[in-house]
Amino acid sequence: MSTHFDTLAALDAAYHLPTYARKPVLFVRGEGMRLYDDEGREYLDFVGGIGSVNLGHAHPAVADAVCAQMRTLVQVTNLYHTENRALLAERLSELAGGEPWKAFFCNSGTEAIEGVIKLARKWGKVRRGEECIEIITAERSFHGRTMAALSATGQPSKQDAFAPLLPGFVHVPLNDIAALEAAITGRTCAVLLEPVQGEGGVYPCEEAYLEAARQLCDERDVLLAFDEVQTGFFRTGPAFAWQGYGVRPDVMALAKSLANGLPAGAVLATGSAAETFAPGDHGSTFGGGPVIAAAALATIEALESEGLGANAQATGAALTAALTALAADTGAIAEVRGRGLMVAAELAEPVAQVIAARCLERGVVINAIGERVLRFLSPLVCSPAEAAILVDTLRAVLGAA
Repeated sequence: MSTHFDTLAALDAAYHLPTYARKPVLFVRGEGMRLYDDEGREYLDFVGGIGSVNLGHAHPAVADAVCAQMRTLVQVTNLYHTENRALLAERLSELAGGEPWKAFFCNSGTEAIEGVIKLARKWGKVRRGEECIEIITAERSFHGRTMAALSATGQPSKQDAFAPLLPGFVHVPLNDIAALEAAITGRTCAVLLEPVQGEGGVYPCEEAYLEAARQLCDERDVLLAFDEVQTGFFRTGPAFAWQGYGVRPDVMALAKSLANGLPAGAVLATGSAAETFAPGDHGSTFGGGPVIAAAALATIEALESEGLGANAQATGAALTAALTALAADTGAIAEVRGRGLMVAAELAEPVAQVIAARCLERGVVINAIGERVLRFLSPLVCSPAEAAILVDTLRAVLGAA
């Protein structure tokens, strides 16, 4: 390690709350699929800012849009009209099918989920009375780390230290239609699901399950909300994962790659859900600001013009096939899961952290979830050749382990 790295690592230890176990590398530059450390070493990035840089690092269209906007107008708050915010709301509605959808802009996925929770609770209380505030989510789900988003999350390991949690959340097994049906009561205002669970280990919803969820919500007068924070913006192929299932929600939460790594989030709502909030019900000082909205517009344009949804499907299929073959060859991988370029390999042994560390030493950046799951969320510019390098590296590292 360099002296510069040692100095910054010491400052980090001295002045940051220890909420992250940082890896022993200092990244200083990125371009497309590649990252570079302070000593000039090149890495292939299969973490992608945990799915937040779908366009790849340092995309020139986003950089140009941000620089141009920074020179004209940075911030006036949401008390006033700004051009980019209105254009971005229209653009998102078009991506979602032009119902129309109405947007609320914020700064992160957790904030987007908070907005969904508030909207659903108010919708339920107006619709059916004060008791209609329960939200059903899935076991193993992850929706964020603020208290409401954490309460919605279906992972006790992330919740126990902060108990008691907020009441009003019910967790059911994913893809169990009977359990979902039984959980919906007169107190239920919404069902909140990730089309593909991300932080929980990359578990996709089954098509029949999402179809049943939509039908049950229609029959029981309940909102269907999707957490598309990780699956959105062509990660699984279509603009939003629900479009690949053909099951439309009433509300969705967006963030991650909305502005290709800059802090941006959004709530999108349609139908009666879009008429729920009134002035003063919710807010954000920075949400949808001119610079972030400019970045988001440039991001969406580039994702579409470069055909990265189709690339996510093609490269994701190649990666999944190669990992499946690796599993058959080595026995080291118990299961391969995912959609598009949202892929996980569950290991036969609890060595995920070791494998991720050894891949980093070889210039391949991957994400270990717990002790058994490796998650791959590369930028959508990833090529089949780069995916093959990942698999070759895993083959060597798994063999050594």
